[in-house]
Amino acid sequence: AQQSGTPLSEQEYHLFFQFLRNTLQATNACHLRELYGCQNSLVQTLDKYENHGIIPQGPVCSEQPGNSFFPNFCTFAFYRCIKKKYFLKV
Repeated sequence: AQQSGTPLSEQEYHLFFQFLRNTLQATNACHLRELYGCQNSLVQTLDKYENHGIIPQGPVCSEQPGNSFFPNFCTFAFYRCIKKKYFLKV
């Protein structure tokens, strides 16, 4: 079992994003985030699922060149939506 608040494994990400493989579905999920923000229960459910039940608090770092630091998970997830880098991990 993974520790709560840690990112999903490669296999777990595959399952998590399986329904987002279709660009239209990924776009719809990102529109939910854009329209309703991180306080929306569906968006929070997705964020919690992606992080083993806990939405990480505080800053988030990634291996993304030029944008390796994000003030919180919501900003990081929104960045992935804008850049269409759905599989970018923390």
